[in-house]
Amino acid sequence: MQKYTNLYSIMFKKGTKLYSIVNAKCPRCHEGEFFKYKFTYNPNKVTKLHDNCPKCNLKYMMEPSFFYGAMYVNYGIIVALFVAIFIICKVILDLTIIQSFATIIVASLVLAPVNLRLSRIIWINMFVSYQKKQ
Repeated sequence: MQKYTNLYSIMFKKGTKLYSIVNAKCPRCHEGEFFKYKFTYNPNKVTKLHDNCPKCNLKYMMEPSFFYGAMYVNYGIIVALFVAIFIICKVILDLTIIQSFATIIVASLVLAPVNLRLSRIIWINMFVSYQKKQ
């Protein structure tokens, strides 16, 4: 058990990309919140960002339409999710094709806010690196 605890603390420690992604923190300072609101299903609040990081003042919208690229990340997440759900439904649960697709549709609706937020935080982490305070 100790080995897994150490692995978790190494992978998700401050200064790693995973820390910023999992905790929805600023990719540069890992202290400021990335999103204005905590997780919500409210469509008006789900992807609202601060203009700048509250701690290090990093401008999140680096250029106009910066987060359009997050659509590609979202697409990859969705495809992986759909394939995994389909395999689980068909192979493990032995559901019909219709039941499998219904499960995929329900999962996509339930997980849409998670995917939107995750794709944005992954996208900005591809371009901004962590910088320790001087």
